[in-house]
Amino acid sequence: MERIRKDDQVKVIAGKDAGKVGRVVQVLRERDRVMIEGVNYVKKHQRVQTQSGTTEGGIIETEASVHVSNVMPVCPSCGEATRVGYVYETEGDRRSKARSCRRCQGTF
Repeated sequence: MERIRKDDQVKVIAGKDAGKVGRVVQVLRERDRVMIEGVNYVKKHQRVQTQSGTTEGGIIETEASVHVSNVMPVCPSCGEATRVGYVYETEGDRRSKARSCRRCQGTF
């Protein structure tokens, strides 16, 4: 179980966008990185594609990924950036593992 999942609200704690809050769009598990909506915009220089004729050239602003260690999930119940703990919940004869907030002990 990972501590950050798709559609989580996260806060950037390090880097040029420190303090920004956004929603996780994509999790790149093999590279330990996440794509966050509205965070880490970079400028990319792109050449004109003459063969297909569909792509324009110029300077394009696009979102880049952020390393997982530079973000913290935001707890939905207390609204604060927090570390993640795990709680085992029992439902009859079944046990399930759930993420929990280290500040308020709420699950998310």
